[in-house]
Amino acid sequence: MKEITVDSNPSEALLKEMGAAHWPTWEKEVSVFPWEFVTTETALILEGECEMTPADGSPSTTFKAGDLVVFPIGFKGTWEVKKALKKRFKHNGGNFVKCTFNRLKITSNTIKSIMK
Repeated sequence: MKEITVDSNPSEALLKEMGAAHWPTWEKEVSVFPWEFVTTETALILEGECEMTPADGSPSTTFKAGDLVVFPIGFKGTWEVKKALKKRFKHNGGNFVKCTFNRLKITSNTIKSIMK
């Protein structure tokens, strides 16, 4: 299984280039739940702390506020939200519907920021 990657110090230039400010947000309270990624998801963690344990028994990955995390398509594991999570996210590849709705939300957020 592909591994989750964590950049604990992404540069502002990189985040700007990626358009992270326009990605939709998702929040989750402290909890534990299984998940399978049907896209490659890139997430900027705004608040909280989590641990993701792969279903195949390989070592877990911890990430927290400020981290840029890439969850590979096909990754199966268990989320442990240790501190309430808020993240911005972008989907690539994989599930067409999920990626299309994500792109539409990003486009909408970008237009809203221009119209301000």
